[in-house]
Amino acid sequence: MTLGSYRMENLFSIDIHTHILPKNIPNFNKKFGYGEYIRLNHHKNCCAKMMMNDKFFREVQSNCWDINSRIHDCNNFNINIQVLSTVPVMFSYWTKPKDGLEISKFLNDDIAEKVSLNSKRFVGLGNLPLQSTDLSIKELERCKKIGLKGVQIGSHVNEFNLDHYSIFPVFQACQDLDMSVFIHPWWWMSKNKMEKYWLSWLVGMPMETSLAICSLIFSGTFQKLPNLRVAFAHGGGSFPGTIGRIEHGFNVRPDLVAVDNKINPKEYLGKFWLDSLVHSDKMLKYIVDLVGENKVLLGTDYPFPLGELKPGKLINDTYSDIKIKRKLLCSNALEWLNMKKKDFI
Repeated sequence: MTLGSYRMENLFSIDIHTHILPKNIPNFNKKFGYGEYIRLNHHKNCCAKMMMNDKFFREVQSNCWDINSRIHDCNNFNINIQVLSTVPVMFSYWTKPKDGLEISKFLNDDIAEKVSLNSKRFVGLGNLPLQSTDLSIKELERCKKIGLKGVQIGSHVNEFNLDHYSIFPVFQACQDLDMSVFIHPWWWMSKNKMEKYWLSWLVGMPMETSLAICSLIFSGTFQKLPNLRVAFAHGGGSFPGTIGRIEHGFNVRPDLVAVDNKINPKEYLGKFWLDSLVHSDKMLKYIVDLVGENKVLLGTDYPFPLGELKPGKLINDTYSDIKIKRKLLCSNALEWLNMKKKDFI
């Protein structure tokens, strides 16, 4: 199927995995007096360098902060709604809790303002200072008040995984407040071993996502919070390809694996969502078969180059069944967000 033909179908589409930054980011290093913080150096028109203090991190274009540029791109690729979340390097879990809260508030207010300017095209996810349980819950409550529909969190928090006792109350609050959760890999714990060949992104990120999924399964978080709505980036990373090994480990060494949850990990397939960002029609079909056609939703990692460069094309090219395409492009995202299509019309 050509790009032109899939655009002509004009199916209502929601991209749940997009990243955005404020146009102007304070010099947090100067303000707080420590750490490596991102700021933007707008060195030429419609383009900026992401700087980690004075070190170049990556270059981004205006669609990383400007909603008009994003709407133009969405119209070009027939994307009706973008779900906005910060760039994971902004999580700032390593900061002092009060500083992490200030950064989260800054990011969340910016996303909420962008959504308010065009609520028919954007939905917002907040950032939390997960190094503090209490501050995270307070900011989660504020996120709901300012109109955000959920939060994006990292695949781990500093030295501990998502099964850590300090994270569970945050997940519980997300369930109680009806806030969706999007889990994205970030500053991977094996980064120092993966500096060559872009391995941090190609190997580290998929590993991190599997780590997050397994942490939530084996800790019993999904069992204890059955109404928690969680979606994972990048098609679940390496988890779908290793679920057989994971189940086998559970069966043969329950003394090591089933210490907190005695339920087979395969029982949780279909209890959470995976985005469609897998870059392969065979893999897309596999994850749809694995977790169900109701649990895969469009995600592109817009506007970054490792994402889907023609948003929605993989789903449109892979499936001819209009009912499945509608689920993957729209209705599954609405269920995850607990929203209605009429909210955007």
